[in-house]
Amino acid sequence: MVFFCFLVDQKRKVSNSKPAAGICSRCGGGASVADMKTATRFCYVPFYWKSWRAILCTFCGSILKSYR
Repeated sequence: MVFFCFLVDQKRKVSNSKPAAGICSRCGGGASVADMKTATRFCYVPFYWKSWRAILCTFCGSILKSYR
C-alpha cells in the first residue's frame, strides 16, 4: 500500500510596519506599509522563504498593493 503526503501551505508574517497615507478601498480603514515574510511548507517542513513589502489595511487586513 502506498500513501502520498502532499500537504503544502503558506504562512505570512508581518515583521515590521509603519503608518501610511491613504484608506482602504474595501472597508475605509487606514493603511500601513509592512515588511512581509512568506514561508511555504511541504508536509510541515519549510522549504522556501520570501521577503517582500506590502501596503495593508489596518482594519480588515487585506493587501492593497504588494512590492515583490
